[in-house]
Amino acid sequence: MKKKNPYIRIFIFLVLLLITLVINSFIYNFLSNYYMVIFLVFLLFIIKFFYGFEKDRHRYIKDVIITLFIYIFTFLILYYLFGLIVSFAKSGYYTLELFINFTLRTFLIIVFRELLRYQVLNKCDGNSRVTILSIITFVMLDLTNVIYFYSFNDNYSIFIFIALYLLPFISNNLLATYLSKKVGYKPVIFFMLIINLYPFLLPIIPNPNRYLASIINFCFPLVVLYKQYMFFKKEDDEHIVRDYNKKNISWLFVSFTITVVLVYFTSGYFRYHAIAVASGSMYPIINKGDVVIIDKDIKYDSFNKGDVIAFNYSNVIIVHRIVNIVYDRGKYFFYTKGDANKNNDNYVIKQDMIEGKVKVKVPLVGYPTVWLNEM
Repeated sequence: MKKKNPYIRIFIFLVLLLITLVINSFIYNFLSNYYMVIFLVFLLFIIKFFYGFEKDRHRYIKDVIITLFIYIFTFLILYYLFGLIVSFAKSGYYTLELFINFTLRTFLIIVFRELLRYQVLNKCDGNSRVTILSIITFVMLDLTNVIYFYSFNDNYSIFIFIALYLLPFISNNLLATYLSKKVGYKPVIFFMLIINLYPFLLPIIPNPNRYLASIINFCFPLVVLYKQYMFFKKEDDEHIVRDYNKKNISWLFVSFTITVVLVYFTSGYFRYHAIAVASGSMYPIINKGDVVIIDKDIKYDSFNKGDVIAFNYSNVIIVHRIVNIVYDRGKYFFYTKGDANKNNDNYVIKQDMIEGKVKVKVPLVGYPTVWLNEM
């Protein structure tokens, strides 16, 4: 008697799940918000009841998590440097209730989704058809609520949907599938949590247009996938792996430090803040395209003639030198002038207009920002 294919049941499970997600996407949306969390828990219960759970006993879990840490911090370094070109924006979810609700829901969905992915992939034991079907199913799982609320009015809308949602979700799921098969669900959960939540945990984030953002979101997981693939090609050479891990730990410290410094100086929420100078009014001391670091710890009575300050005038940040200070009725008023200008500024700087005192100049770093703003 011919033995039944051991992958048939998990294949049927994925087909039924895919059909459910299609119904949710195009007919009736019943998996929004925390219902998706409940649904994933229900699916895990079905897997547990009918198939049993596979324990995570993979090698290199710790090594891969450290490596992913480095990739993420390197990405953030480059992304925040890119923010000097495309500008920054405040992160969303400004109320504590919205923040907690969003982060908790995202956390639970990622954890339960990756647990489900890991169990499904272990049950298929490398079967290519089941693996491909699982990728399609989990892409649909990510897309389900997006599709329901998205209007496909014309070809342009379809193109935007593919660029902004479909392609990034595909690359994320390719990476998640590969890592889950190689090292289990823990590194995948770690990676997905940081990538999905950092825009809401950091005070500001780079603000590229949505097309650039979609390219970045599509390419970064594929780069990580390639790097991990090359790592596992060498996994049999223990000497190479040990040396690779030593280098990773060193770079982890360096990349983390650089990331913290970049976020600190570009956020504007801390004492020191970086500003790109958009004009040549302070030439030759400060040139157009230079970045100045300002000290936001303002003590008005410590300001002197000759100090260079940054202030907000008509929603534009201007960096000029103090030429006179007037104290009247408990408040300070400042008169300023650009070093390259013939005349003083034709307005008075009040205390609440001052952003801070210039402490350090970094030549030319901000020129891409200025150039893009002038386009």
